[in-house]
Amino acid sequence: MKRKSFLRSLGLASGAIISSPLVAAASVSVLSEKPAGGKGGCSLVPSEIAGPFPLDLSENTFYFRQDITEDRPGTRVIQRMRIIGVDNCDPMPNLRVNIWCCDVDGNYSGYSALQSEGETYMRGYQITDDNGEVEFISILPGWYPGRVLHMHFQVYVSTAYAAVSQFTWPHLEAVEIASASPEIYTQGPDPMTPEVDGSFNDGYEHQLATLVWDEDLQSYVSDLEVAIEGEGVNGVGYLEREAAKVFLLGDPTPNPISVDSKISLNLLTSSDVEISIYAISGSKVYEKTLGMMNEGNHQISIQPGSEKLASGAYVFQINVLSSGRMHHDFKRFVVK
Repeated sequence: MKRKSFLRSLGLASGAIISSPLVAAASVSVLSEKPAGGKGGCSLVPSEIAGPFPLDLSENTFYFRQDITEDRPGTRVIQRMRIIGVDNCDPMPNLRVNIWCCDVDGNYSGYSALQSEGETYMRGYQITDDNGEVEFISILPGWYPGRVLHMHFQVYVSTAYAAVSQFTWPHLEAVEIASASPEIYTQGPDPMTPEVDGSFNDGYEHQLATLVWDEDLQSYVSDLEVAIEGEGVNGVGYLEREAAKVFLLGDPTPNPISVDSKISLNLLTSSDVEISIYAISGSKVYEKTLGMMNEGNHQISIQPGSEKLASGAYVFQINVLSSGRMHHDFKRFVVK
């Protein structure tokens, strides 16, 4: 399966649902041990516009990644987000979280007026783990006239619902960072505060991420808890309902996985099945065509073959072809 098909299955193209030798996972798959949080308070995050340059993330196969910088200069920030359902404050696993922002000069990738059409820096997505968390390697962005420095994000639940918003960081800390590196932040510190920014001047309590220096990681770490509509993952659209007529995919058990871990697949009709495993950094580490499988319950090994997956976080994807239509689902798991 091509990586673009994997991107489509995550809802980045055509609306499809989420649902080879083994290589080591990227070392950035687990950046820190402290749980993400900060400011959320289990209150619904305000909706904001996606911004003028959201781009169609399906058009580039590099967006499934943790490091979104593409070597863009700037002060390194490990950006952590935790997604919870506002109905019960429980974490929401296996959701896609897209983030995008400008670089230190206030420029977005993919914008012809800025001569950045075809470029892809400062954009990426990750999949939430069992605690509803994702982590990115980013930089503290710059600013441009009329806007305080900010990050755009989308939490994609299903074809029926996606939450789109923005967040910012404490103004004094951001000014201090820019002032300490004038050779990088050549425009100088952000002259605006969130209170006068049109996207935040109605209140930004639930859109204010933390920004703290971590001596052990030698990096700033930023946390934000985001509450979206729902109670667990219950957003279901047309494509999800169609897939549910064909198959149901269980959770990896146990997880973190062991050599005996399996994932259950209940086929409601005989179908062609293929599986893939991706490291959370975005690289495909395993794929196998299982061929035509009969209706009924099946157990699929998460550690196929004699080799084992290296420690890290992964995404298991299944593709089910039935009556000429491809359906998808995925689950995130961890190897200790």
